[in-house]
Amino acid sequence: MNLKDLKINFLGDSITEGHGVADKNNIYWKRLESCEGLAIARGYGISGTRYAKKAVPSLNPSHDQDFCGRYATMDDDADVVVVFGGTNDYGHGDAPLGSPDDRDPYTFYGACHTLYQGLIEKYPASTIVIMTPLHRLIEDAVSDDLGKKHPLSAYVAIEKEVAAYYSLPVLDLWATSGLQPHVPIIKERYMPDGLHPNDAGQELIYKRLAGFLKSL
Repeated sequence: MNLKDLKINFLGDSITEGHGVADKNNIYWKRLESCEGLAIARGYGISGTRYAKKAVPSLNPSHDQDFCGRYATMDDDADVVVVFGGTNDYGHGDAPLGSPDDRDPYTFYGACHTLYQGLIEKYPASTIVIMTPLHRLIEDAVSDDLGKKHPLSAYVAIEKEVAAYYSLPVLDLWATSGLQPHVPIIKERYMPDGLHPNDAGQELIYKRLAGFLKSL
């Protein structure tokens, strides 16, 4: 894929919003725009948001602007749509994982199906790309308080499984980003809080995404 002059929408959470960077121009999608000659890069990142809907409202109402509820508000003329989320579904969502047959956005399986099918219907001639969550410092803990009984890796696997069902390309940042905050030097250099990439970490995401898109 030649990226020059493309219009790309980026649906995401705090990483897409740029939490943790010193210069907003260094967010991965802004770097993609400035370095690859895109016509337009549009970031639809809202901190704390999840794929799935939450049964019990969050203390911060903005966190409940889930992907399933807001993808339809994105601009219609995108050549490419990139979805980057799932870490908050693990972190503070209350949706159960569900099953592959679910189409209910109150389960994670159902939310993936709802979102991916909805994007295909909204952008039938566009390329839709799924990016898996990054590793984070806390990724194996489970909490019955929110109904979760699975590590973050389970959410990554479901995103990949449902994307494969719809034959959507997946950039597996979980496996290939180079960002693993359990390695002290990586945490220090790229994601000091153990979750959000800084400017240098965002640069790694940009490079992985640019190479991936060009390969399509």
